[in-house]
Amino acid sequence: MQLRYNLRLYPTPGQRQALARAFGCARVVFNDGLRARQEAHDAGLPYIRDGELSTRVITEAKKTPQRSWLGEVSAVVLQQALAELNIAYRNFFASVTGKRKGPKVAPPRFRSRKDNRQTIRFTKNARFSITAGGKLRLPKIGDVDVRWSRSLPAEPSSVTVVKDSAGRYFASFVVEVAEQPLPPVEPEAGIDLGLSAFAVLSDGRKVDAPRFLRRAEKKLKKLQRALSRKEKGSNNRAKARQVVARQHAKVADARREFHHQLSTQLIRDNQAIYVEDLAVAGLARTRLAKSVHDAGWSAFVGMLEYKARLYGRDFHRINRWFPSSKQCSECGTVTATMPLNVRSWTCPCGAAHDRDVNAAKNILAAGRANRLNDCGGQVRPPHRVAQPGEAGSRRGAA
Repeated sequence: MQLRYNLRLYPTPGQRQALARAFGCARVVFNDGLRARQEAHDAGLPYIRDGELSTRVITEAKKTPQRSWLGEVSAVVLQQALAELNIAYRNFFASVTGKRKGPKVAPPRFRSRKDNRQTIRFTKNARFSITAGGKLRLPKIGDVDVRWSRSLPAEPSSVTVVKDSAGRYFASFVVEVAEQPLPPVEPEAGIDLGLSAFAVLSDGRKVDAPRFLRRAEKKLKKLQRALSRKEKGSNNRAKARQVVARQHAKVADARREFHHQLSTQLIRDNQAIYVEDLAVAGLARTRLAKSVHDAGWSAFVGMLEYKARLYGRDFHRINRWFPSSKQCSECGTVTATMPLNVRSWTCPCGAAHDRDVNAAKNILAAGRANRLNDCGGQVRPPHRVAQPGEAGSRRGAA
């Protein structure tokens, strides 16, 4: 499987200028290709093929006085910018025709030098390399210092140089990694993700929500007020914007580190992980939007999924419509309603439940049932809704 390794870069002032030139050239090629296809579409002409577009906006454009400076950067950078445009169009067409599942994909948009994130990509054809001294050698840019927080497990197939909104530079290496199965263990875990507690495990353990953004809000408000007082277009405003961006980057880095540590621990300690397939996009449109984004559930679940595949563990998502909170984990009875303010409840069968722990237990049971179903085994009978005044039946009863 392919993994990305992100490492911090520290280019010199001259290398920063060269990178800015490369970012600009890649952006111009992308926009020229997008503009050419849009004009052809508006004129009723056929869709411009990839090869023809490359010849028009790169090869022929370099011969003109208006685009002669494209030759100052690596040709691979320009080709990769055009490749990203082609991929964006393919994803858009696949979404429109229904071949691509999930949310609808918008058509490609023009890139701006004011975008928060600037990137260029080098493939093996560009002959980038890592020097004996540990620097990243990039064509027409030079040897860039790398902060090697860890070594690469194999030779990278490509590297993407990223400049984020805080002005930091990163090298994102794509590396082919073989699966590294961990020794088998007995425990399995159902995980209920939430806001009061970030994760509740089926064994009753609760992981507190760090609330990184909430903790940084006071400082961020002060920095945002300082930014709003700066004159638009001034150097002081640009400096204040970077200060705000750096603070947001610290919050995002802390959240990502928390996700990595927790996901790695869970994968190592459990043979199988079951989580609920939450509708994060829908929850992010409610009054809880800021807390939902601060939790970062989607990123955490994504880490669990790829780490499970890397380390030979099982990972399963439970349908979001499964009544994990309303169903009794002892008898299987489902209550008619369960408002969010109800944090503990007692089933008619006599079992007392903590709402989140009960949900985690149900997710674990549902995940095991799905695994048995996939393997052709026997599945537990479906749950039933408790009737008024009726005691809950025990597990396995009709």
